[in-house]
Amino acid sequence: MILKAVRDNKIHTYFIILGFFLIISLIIYFICYYLNLGVFSIVIALGVSIATSIASYYNCDKMVLAINGARPATEEQDKLLSSLLDGLCIASGLPRPKLYVINDPSPNAFATGRNPEHAVICVTTGLLEIMDKYELEGVLAHELSHIKNYDILLSTIISVFVGFVVIVSDFTLRFGFFGRRSNDNENRSSLDIILFIVGLIFLILSPLFTKLIQLAVSRKREYLADATAVEFTRNPNGLISALKKLQGDTTTMKNVSKATAHMYINEPDKKQREKTNLFSTHPPISERIARLENIN
Repeated sequence: MILKAVRDNKIHTYFIILGFFLIISLIIYFICYYLNLGVFSIVIALGVSIATSIASYYNCDKMVLAINGARPATEEQDKLLSSLLDGLCIASGLPRPKLYVINDPSPNAFATGRNPEHAVICVTTGLLEIMDKYELEGVLAHELSHIKNYDILLSTIISVFVGFVVIVSDFTLRFGFFGRRSNDNENRSSLDIILFIVGLIFLILSPLFTKLIQLAVSRKREYLADATAVEFTRNPNGLISALKKLQGDTTTMKNVSKATAHMYINEPDKKQREKTNLFSTHPPISERIARLENIN
């Protein structure tokens, strides 16, 4: 089952990167055409698309960490965290990912990167404060499972892609509204109007588009990561106890981005956490706990 999940994640990621490339090409081409750059529009569009896609693939983890304001963990400050991760890497056979910490009182964690050799696990200070040794081990094992199953590549690329769509929707709308006009007394050209309409459509649909593409990261992967974590630790009680504490959490993360919310072990927004439905990116914690209890 794990091998199939890894294969499916890689296939889905390639399709998303291809879609990312095509959408960027169309947008850049349209803007270049709007600026009367002629045949150079295609060359510029392809060049920007290739450069952006490559940069996103190789720097997706850095982008996500920057968005969330994470700092590198240190041996002095985060000795227990580092020690637990070392033991889990030996048990799982995975290379040791980099460790980062977010200064936020809300307990949470996520993994990011493009593959196990270039992976990052990030936890909040709130998680470190409320979890005991075995609970923290369960959370780290869960995030290592996402790395092993290649969930990180898919979810990180989606985060970058979603963030880009939101930025483009705003830029295109502003560009179309304040763009090329000969003077204030002349009517706006047909291309001005078309660009404005396109930007308006992007702006209106971007929240829905954001949610739908995040749902491409199936909630089933959380269940799989929980089960794989138990294989690493041989102790389901640690993760069960950690999930119960997360279930009772009533805080909302301060500076979390909507583009990266689906990556966390628990829904960062308290309001979203309370209304689990078909469009939720996280499965109910109660269901995750019930499945883990059945492993005993």
